[in-house]
Amino acid sequence: MANELDAREELAPLVAIARKDAEIIRPDYGGPRIYVFLQPENKYYSLPRVKTARQLLQAFNLEEESALVARGNELLTPDRHISPGEEILLRSVGSRG
Repeated sequence: MANELDAREELAPLVAIARKDAEIIRPDYGGPRIYVFLQPENKYYSLPRVKTARQLLQAFNLEEESALVARGNELLTPDRHISPGEEILLRSVGSRG
């Protein structure tokens, strides 16, 4: 449990950056949003809230088998729900060559 809290404290500055420096997808949308850190591009995005990890993968045109979706220290399966305001890590794991 202590390690989990330490990890959150280390990520706190990144969360602040994500909200200020995120590329905004669909700026005309005024509803709830989520924040996504896309790796290996190391870029933040703010997009209209998607309801599940599967919808997030579809938004970035990624296959379920080629990417990891995580919230904090928890990996999300495609059926897991995402709440408004959450920060999500999306990591492409496929080869690029």
